[in-house]
Amino acid sequence: MHFLAFLLAAQTAAPVDTVPPYLAFPEPGVDDPAAYEGYDTRVYRDAAGNAFQVYLKGATGRVVNLWADAADESVALSVRDSAGQPAALAWGSAGAAVTRSGGTRTVSYGLELPPRVAVGLFLLGSMRVERDLQYAGRDTLPLDVTPFPQRELSELIERVAHLRAAERARHLALLGAPTLDALRARLALQISATRGDTAWSVRVEQVSFDGKSHLSLTLEGDTRETVATVSGSTVTIRRPAGGPVRVSVRVTTDAPALTPLSRAEIFNDEFHHFYDAVRADSAHPERLRRLEREVRGVELLCYGEKLMAGLPNYATYFGRDMLMTALLMQPVWAPAMPEHVVGSALRKLSPAGDVSHEEALGGQAIREHAAEYDRLVAEGRLGQAREVLADLAQTRENYIMVDDDFQLPVVAARYLADQRVPAERKRRFLSENGRLERLLLNLAFVARQAQPYVRRPVATNLVSFPRASDGSWISASWRDSRVGYGGGRFAMDVNVIWVPHALQAVGTILDALKALGIMPQIREEPLATFARDRAALGRAVAVWRGAERHFRVAVGDAGTPVSARLKWLPRPESEYWDGVVQRTGLPGDTVRFLALSLDARGRPIPIVNTDPAMLLLVDSLDRDRTLQLIGPILRPYPVGLFVDDLGSLTANDTYATRAVWDAFRRDAYHSPTVVWGRDVNVLLAGLAMQMRAAPRGADVAPLENAVRQTTTAVDRSGLRHAELWSYTIENGRLVPSRYGTSSDVQLWSLTDLAVQYLLNSPMP
Repeated sequence: MHFLAFLLAAQTAAPVDTVPPYLAFPEPGVDDPAAYEGYDTRVYRDAAGNAFQVYLKGATGRVVNLWADAADESVALSVRDSAGQPAALAWGSAGAAVTRSGGTRTVSYGLELPPRVAVGLFLLGSMRVERDLQYAGRDTLPLDVTPFPQRELSELIERVAHLRAAERARHLALLGAPTLDALRARLALQISATRGDTAWSVRVEQVSFDGKSHLSLTLEGDTRETVATVSGSTVTIRRPAGGPVRVSVRVTTDAPALTPLSRAEIFNDEFHHFYDAVRADSAHPERLRRLEREVRGVELLCYGEKLMAGLPNYATYFGRDMLMTALLMQPVWAPAMPEHVVGSALRKLSPAGDVSHEEALGGQAIREHAAEYDRLVAEGRLGQAREVLADLAQTRENYIMVDDDFQLPVVAARYLADQRVPAERKRRFLSENGRLERLLLNLAFVARQAQPYVRRPVATNLVSFPRASDGSWISASWRDSRVGYGGGRFAMDVNVIWVPHALQAVGTILDALKALGIMPQIREEPLATFARDRAALGRAVAVWRGAERHFRVAVGDAGTPVSARLKWLPRPESEYWDGVVQRTGLPGDTVRFLALSLDARGRPIPIVNTDPAMLLLVDSLDRDRTLQLIGPILRPYPVGLFVDDLGSLTANDTYATRAVWDAFRRDAYHSPTVVWGRDVNVLLAGLAMQMRAAPRGADVAPLENAVRQTTTAVDRSGLRHAELWSYTIENGRLVPSRYGTSSDVQLWSLTDLAVQYLLNSPMP
């Protein structure tokens, strides 16, 4: 039997539709497979239009199935060859079979494996748990161990076990478990095997800890070609006659689906005209391939309920990612698209008015609620513990981040000021689901946070990051790795860009409400004063626009820190960058830039960074100011940020301390060794907007040169579409490489669509 025919015959739900991959990476003729280092992925759309991604991780033999639905689910397994090494993995079918029946959805596809393999380390549940497993390096463990013990759940069971009998029964009833043993059984996979005349199957099932949802994985093969045996939690598959083992992989869920948005709903008429022009340009077919791939990527992330941050690692709501994307995509989005962004952020707003950074869904929500339950029981607060058990899978929100709180007013103001959106539509949007009240709650939060600096504009009154339990400052803006802000307390992007523009947006929103005939009663100070006295708001904005002075850094002799930094590097890197310095030279003037952050005393931590480019998007600047802001970004590294054939690094710690160098070396995510697609798009879109806004006849040649320099470098990297990318130094050459945890489809990387539109459509 032909393998694809066998795969379809194995389906039990009807009707069946066979679909090709909606996206695949690396794509022949577009991507460099060598940069992917054995990583291969396909993204399908299931029968409900939700994204279903499969990636094959050659380095570990891991096969991960992400279901980007309302539960952010994953089903993963590891495959080892007869020598116990990661098995060679290949696709065994051109497409996937997708079905939907009642409340379940199924996706099936084929894999091709070596003649004898062992399969194990099964993990079914939340993609967040799979992500944590890989971050911890547990995808290399023996196949028969527990992949990722969720101690929060084990502890919950033990806490229930130690309750008095009557109380224990109440807690078990809330979980729908008749006994403790039944509850413990939910932590274990159920593995079963069947063998028929023509086909064998191994089914792996996982019920959620609250007993309310189910995931299953079924491996199937032809008994005339292959043999499968199960021992404990490991499956051995072999082909006695030799040759490749062909296996069908079927994944089924009963979790809710999301409502996908089509490209017709996402993009405006101007972009559709631009797309048609690219399609008609037969002389440059590669432009259409790239454009279509990015359009499809946006479709895979946009749903009526929310916009996802990225596949596969972040298939959930991320407040900042949505809001940043809304700002960048405004030139190409349909006027109503910000409603999905603003509405989602407002729906998840905290009672204090701050914006949720990230939601925890499904298994991750259960995991976090279990930890809360454990704490409450330990404190003897059994009533509250029972309330948690009643809905363990309820979505949880994370409010730790700071920047998104100030981005929401900026996006909301642009929507309410958009003349393309009818006034009646704006009124209806604000009146539904308590959105007006929630928006005012956020504006009040912004005004409160800004007030200490308005009253006394000293550095230590700027908006601060929160403290971690160890006393350090949490990197609570977009550079949210532990080292992202160099240990700083006050971020430049928050205080120089977002707070003043959020305050300015408060005035825009208040004016828009008045024009719409909406006159809410505002009582909370200082927002109430700003609503009554617009001059007071203007003074507050002016004070905050002066916050930039705290972050200005001037280095008179760049040679000394550059020399020290190069000596600290390993020899191959030191020699390479020394060659760059010899070729490009050291600056003869003072190196000036805005520091990435300030320390707890308000002193600059001198790290050159890409964040000033954001001002090009949110401000109208003259040419000299624009060049001042982007100068350090385009100055050659290790003096500035720019690297030929790669792009502008996201940070340069040359002028900081040895401790900062060491910290970034340990955690490279936002370090001087990576380029972020976000940064590239912010810079290019900002330059394009400044050129479009320039007075007629103005000399924009330096801005055009900056665009050309940047696009040339990132195009030569071969990784422009990626979330972020890095490099290695090999035999005296810089070799671009895909960053290991980079998302394949990432929301703010796909804002390249707006960049392409702005750079290639006629000036207004």
